[in-house]
Amino acid sequence: MNKRHRIKFPPASSVTLGQDEVVFSVIENGEAASLRFHDYAEIYKRPGLYEQIFYERLKCNSPGKVAELLKRALNTVREPLNELRVLDLGAGNGMMGEVLKTDGVARLVGADIIPEARNAAYRDRSGVYDDYYVADLANLDAETHDELQEWSFDCLTCVAALGFGDIPPRAFFNAMKLVRTDGWLAFNIKESFLDHTEQAGFARLIRELIFSKYLDIYHLELYRHRLSMEGTQLFYYALVGRMTASIPDNFLEEHGIED
Repeated sequence: MNKRHRIKFPPASSVTLGQDEVVFSVIENGEAASLRFHDYAEIYKRPGLYEQIFYERLKCNSPGKVAELLKRALNTVREPLNELRVLDLGAGNGMMGEVLKTDGVARLVGADIIPEARNAAYRDRSGVYDDYYVADLANLDAETHDELQEWSFDCLTCVAALGFGDIPPRAFFNAMKLVRTDGWLAFNIKESFLDHTEQAGFARLIRELIFSKYLDIYHLELYRHRLSMEGTQLFYYALVGRMTASIPDNFLEEHGIED
């Protein structure tokens, strides 16, 4: 059982911070260590800290929501969940992986860019992943690419990891290319990323995908992702779709999408 951490959130501020800018403190040996919400390497080094902040205090429910919609989509086409071979991108310490494993997927492989994520997943959820790659999917070497292809993925999941620069468009696109042509995508994105005024590369990629011939949308649902530090609700979209054709290698360039 992980130890309880003493966490201190700052007083309410008149300045609105982005989700990736929020700072909190962890009291350790009488000293306060200041961390951002997106300082994942430091958070993952502390067993149970990620869960204590995001799932206990801030009530995140995204892994369950995305998995629920994926199961509903599979039920629609009468395909068994327990035959899925899943690549869990931005897997972190295995929160989404744990849900998928409980649901009984056939194969489950994690991928993240920081070794602390894999270390935390193996430390806290040792039986969840069949394998876990520490890799930059935006610049994937040939050997790792070939190893990942050998898994024959037919589903890509990515939860609470998109849209803040943690996973650039190129990395997500390359992960999609590892999934078979009629495979599934299941992920979540911040509410504003579907707004036409949002011009960030990842937001544009998702909009282009949604309206392309390469993806059929089965579920697109607005839901409460979690609470902010101030207690306000943060809304995300959960999306589950099925690819219908091979996405061209030049898809990003064709639509002017930059990392």
